[in-house]
Amino acid sequence: MLLMAALLGLSVGTAWADPAKTRDALERLEEVLELRVSDGLLSRDDVTPAIVVSVMPRYQDSSEWYAAGALEVLQRTIGSQGLRLCEACMAPRAFVEEGQMAYQTGPVSLDEIARLDERSRGDAAPAKAAIWLDEHAGGVSIRIVDLDTAQVLFAQNIDPDLIENANSERMYTLTEELERRARGDSLTQAFVDFALYPQQHVSLDWTEQWGPTNANLSGVTISLFDPVFGIGGVHYRSTKLFNTLVGGKLILSLPTAAVSAFDDGLGDGQLLDPLVTLAGVVRVPFGRSNYGAVLTVSTNGRVGIGVSLMNISLLPVLP
Repeated sequence: MLLMAALLGLSVGTAWADPAKTRDALERLEEVLELRVSDGLLSRDDVTPAIVVSVMPRYQDSSEWYAAGALEVLQRTIGSQGLRLCEACMAPRAFVEEGQMAYQTGPVSLDEIARLDERSRGDAAPAKAAIWLDEHAGGVSIRIVDLDTAQVLFAQNIDPDLIENANSERMYTLTEELERRARGDSLTQAFVDFALYPQQHVSLDWTEQWGPTNANLSGVTISLFDPVFGIGGVHYRSTKLFNTLVGGKLILSLPTAAVSAFDDGLGDGQLLDPLVTLAGVVRVPFGRSNYGAVLTVSTNGRVGIGVSLMNISLLPVLP
């Protein structure tokens, strides 16, 4: 029984070993590091010179190439001139000082890393950061730590499809949203609707989300064509079906209001639009993008289908 259990455990461990997955994860890691360096979140000046503490493979299939592959990624992203490999960091270590001798194994501390770097660097500048880049079951794990302050400069698990990154981002967004609600801060959403077929309805909506689950959006709208030019209020309700927004707009026609104010005797047949227009709106986003489909139906007898732009960068004056 013990032999069968051992063979079963060995087969399961071998099944998890996937060098192709690790290689793909290293490629994703290189892309992520280049992005973090280019956007300034990870500065080479703060990291280099860096001492590489561990490039540990997890599986036998990766043992022959993993360390070289991991170091190549670090060289291309951080720079080969600023990297040092600490071969003694993961080995048993003996320290002899005045009046005592210490023998240590296992994970190395930041003080030990700085001490090993001091003994071997010669006249070069001391290392600023330590790097761990190890293989794990789903890909690779990287950690970059400042040796002076112990601040974690960068830490992430990278898999070939960046699934863990997406999950982390989703949880971070949820946490950020819960904190926003606790502070009572507002959340502004902007929509630009181009419903051009078969009738035209073009509008800009500027709304605030509210309610216990932020399912309500209320605000103001500026409309063109239906009516010709108008301003009014909007209210939407978010549904769970594809995050669809369903609501309506109450729009005051400014040309009609102006004519009515200055010429009381003008007949209704000479007006371009009714004084007040009520429009129903259904807006369906395309996945998690900033675009969607929109359907509008107004009391003016106009129906429009088109595209809605949601919080796009073309509206820099809106938050």
